[in-house]
Amino acid sequence: MQKFPMTAPGLQRLEDELRNLKSQERPAVIRAIAEARAHGDLSENAEYHAARDRQSFIEGRIQELEEIVSAAEVIDPSTLTGDHVKFGAHVWLVDEETEKEVTYQIVGVHEADIKVHRLSLSSPLAKALIGKKVGETISVPAPSGDRSYEILGITYR
Repeated sequence: MQKFPMTAPGLQRLEDELRNLKSQERPAVIRAIAEARAHGDLSENAEYHAARDRQSFIEGRIQELEEIVSAAEVIDPSTLTGDHVKFGAHVWLVDEETEKEVTYQIVGVHEADIKVHRLSLSSPLAKALIGKKVGETISVPAPSGDRSYEILGITYR
């Protein structure tokens, strides 16, 4: 079985979503299907078909989350040290073209969220950062052309 590296907060978010799907969403969609069935002819009942589609999505997501959670390998970044970028690191970068500074945490594939600066371990930027030190410059391919970043800092917390 393939293991998925993950931080404890990332695993907690997935477990919370799984718990919500099982305890809230699944019963709600079952009630919606029963209510739609009570309206009669199912062949032309849009509410019934929408509820069945929602049920299919929920059941698929539950199955997916159960597989991910069971294969999660929790890594606590606060126990890590070193001067190289690795999983769990918070990396402070500056875009050499725009001089814009940004900090990302390198996390597992299933917990990544670029909106809150959690960068997937498998993303091109994270792949370029892994193994690098403060002061090094990396180049990452982007749709508008290669982007260069300098690593300003690395922390594990």
